[in-house]
Amino acid sequence: MSLSIEGLWVVAKRQARLALWLFSARQAVAPVPPSWNLAKHSTQTAVALSIDETLSQPAISVVIPALNEAKQLPAVLDTIRPASPVEVIVVDGGSADGTADVAEAQGARVVKATPGRSRQLNGGAAAATGSILLFLHADTRLPQGFDQVIRHTLAQPGVVAGAFRLAINGPGRGLRWVEWGVNLRSRLLQMPYGDQGLFLKAEVFDKMGGFPDLPMMEDFELVRRLRKVGRVAIAPSAVVTSDRRWRTLGILRTTLANQAMIAGYFLSVDLHKLARWYRHLGKPCK
Repeated sequence: MSLSIEGLWVVAKRQARLALWLFSARQAVAPVPPSWNLAKHSTQTAVALSIDETLSQPAISVVIPALNEAKQLPAVLDTIRPASPVEVIVVDGGSADGTADVAEAQGARVVKATPGRSRQLNGGAAAATGSILLFLHADTRLPQGFDQVIRHTLAQPGVVAGAFRLAINGPGRGLRWVEWGVNLRSRLLQMPYGDQGLFLKAEVFDKMGGFPDLPMMEDFELVRRLRKVGRVAIAPSAVVTSDRRWRTLGILRTTLANQAMIAGYFLSVDLHKLARWYRHLGKPCK
């Protein structure tokens, strides 16, 4: 794990003090023993400081609900591996493509759950041991240094939760407009969606009662509740999510479908009907 600027400054000061002490000892007492290696000792000091710094940081549990995501997971898990202290929990909803095997091979912990994003998210949170929870979609890659960004964001006064800016892994001006609109909405309205990587302290998640048991819109409803108790901050770095939704339906249809879901939710339309409608978008009619 790399040291922070503050950590490097502490190491530098200790190295300087050590060098002065060695110089004084050499002048006043005796030569430095040949076995004593200043560079080696400095490295050991830096490692020790790095370990101390790691142990003092709150652990993050990354919860990933997945269903037939064997192709997407490796790239997503690769972005998590450099961070520490972090645990990864993949909540498999009954995949038939070896998703669980891929996750375990990548070092993730696998939890089984019945299909349904809210149930999978809550099941992963129940199994988590970290004091910070990060809920991540299985097709969304995290930015470098995401762990420090999360800790810094949650340490800000009044912040109860946060999410990242959104970037979409695909070409075209249309997707850039989608990114712009999502990031503007997130910043001004404090309303990020699940594909932006929602994070919060585990104790706050528990107090909120977790994700509501809904067939969809569970992330939308949780964020609405969080806004009532504090600020939902948007981190400066961005996650990169797959463009497969926009590729399947097209940018305009996907945007309109998302807005229709929100309108239906506020109009108290049966969410099970909305979920069935949304899942069948883009599929040929029988």
